[in-house]
Amino acid sequence: MDEQTVREHAQAYCDALQAGDVGRSAQEMSRELQANLGSLVAMLPLPLMEARIESVEMAGTAYLAVLHLVGEEGSIRLQTRWKERDGRPTMVEASHMQETPAAPDAAAISEQDERA
Repeated sequence: MDEQTVREHAQAYCDALQAGDVGRSAQEMSRELQANLGSLVAMLPLPLMEARIESVEMAGTAYLAVLHLVGEEGSIRLQTRWKERDGRPTMVEASHMQETPAAPDAAAISEQDERA
């Protein structure tokens, strides 16, 4: 298992979600994740307008792939952990990454100060 192969499977997962095919996306998941598919799907901003891979990197014995999923109601960053199962990369964990609030715009703050 290498970064390119993980990236291909993560892309297949993204493509399936964007197509609205949750069943096909589940093919990339471990049996444990498939058993809890409802809770994973519940955190996604479905239907998706965009699904892309932000990064794939080695982390110990697994690969971490960060996915950016954009739906009509908002967007999330999903951190997924991939390990080799049955000779292929398999998503074994997925968690919602907390978004950090954007820093206040200095020009807007200055403009507000001038009004006060």
